[in-house]
Amino acid sequence: MMDVAHALAVIKALETQGVEVWLGDGGWGVDALLGEQTRPHKDVDLIVRVNQAEDAVRALHGLGFVVVEGRLSSCFVLRDRDGRNVDVHPVVFDEEGNGDYTMENGEVWVYEAAWFGGTGTLRGEPVCCLTAQGQVMCHTGYELDDEDRRDMAALHERFGVELLPEQRFPVRPTSTRQRLRRSPS
Repeated sequence: MMDVAHALAVIKALETQGVEVWLGDGGWGVDALLGEQTRPHKDVDLIVRVNQAEDAVRALHGLGFVVVEGRLSSCFVLRDRDGRNVDVHPVVFDEEGNGDYTMENGEVWVYEAAWFGGTGTLRGEPVCCLTAQGQVMCHTGYELDDEDRRDMAALHERFGVELLPEQRFPVRPTSTRQRLRRSPS
């Protein structure tokens, strides 16, 4: 698991080497916005500039991380000997500040410029992260699990960000018996 101390150590190692880094569209990004850890995390998702990917790898090598999958021009994962993972999404910024991320399948996902303006905290330390709106928009196009929906609900509750229908917990119909009990007499 990636605890808060290790997540902060990863971010600080990158920043110390001059690598611009944002917590990405994952659990630590949501928790940073919320200012508290809400659940355990198996990894830390980061966004860096593609032209700083090699610098990021060198910086994290000092913490015992090595690249175990992916390409530095696309998504790549680093792992340390204790099994902690760092999932990196390298982006190329366009003239408007949007971050173009080439996914493993070759498609390009665009992180909108405004999404990079998020600031959160991990253990009281300020960190750059995607905004709540960016988190919501990045949680689309795939089957969300209950953990994702809880994260989205927490962002909605704290920041009032609108959720898409698929990001909400499904409303379970009540049985006839339950409806009858609740009906006024």
